[in-house]
Amino acid sequence: MKNSSDGSFSASELRKLRSLKDPHGIQRFLDDMPYHLADTSWSPRIVLRENISHCLEAAIFAASALRANGFPPLILDFEAERDTDHVVAIYRLHGHWGAIAKSNFAGCRYREPVYRSLRELAMSYFNLYCNLRRERTLRTFSRPVNLARFDYRHWMTTEEPLWFVVDYLFGIHHYKLLPRHMAKRLHRVDERLFRAECLGRAVK
Repeated sequence: MKNSSDGSFSASELRKLRSLKDPHGIQRFLDDMPYHLADTSWSPRIVLRENISHCLEAAIFAASALRANGFPPLILDFEAERDTDHVVAIYRLHGHWGAIAKSNFAGCRYREPVYRSLRELAMSYFNLYCNLRRERTLRTFSRPVNLARFDYRHWMTTEEPLWFVVDYLFGIHHYKLLPRHMAKRLHRVDERLFRAECLGRAVK
């Protein structure tokens, strides 16, 4: 049976999402999934069917899985300089924020719900967020986005690309993490940390 929280997922799809049980279970499911090296924006239904995802697809999938397990389907966008942006699904437990994410870099994934604010959560990614030149690149974070706003576009189950979510993220307000004069003084990530971040990195 369908309701407003599961859109048009089939009964078997919904059972799978609910079997993940909690944010950590959702993260384990994503960790076991290969990283998708493609310029796509698949819906959670396609991710579930193909068992592969990248950062954006995994965050949106995680939001749908959170929703199936009683959480609001929230995502957060990070903007970077001279680097790719990052999207994470976020959740709140006992007044503290955590995150679920997939990344080609080891440290830009799961966060336990211990952060008192979204800025604290965003800053937990700062030291590890780097490009292939080892520059620390994270600069802003968005306000939280409840994907329920796109229910009319069937974001959880459509066979069409979800670029409309990306377009929305481009247009919303982002909060600066540090002033420009401070960004100019940042040091590069050291070689050992960079190698650790690249552990298991998928390449074409």
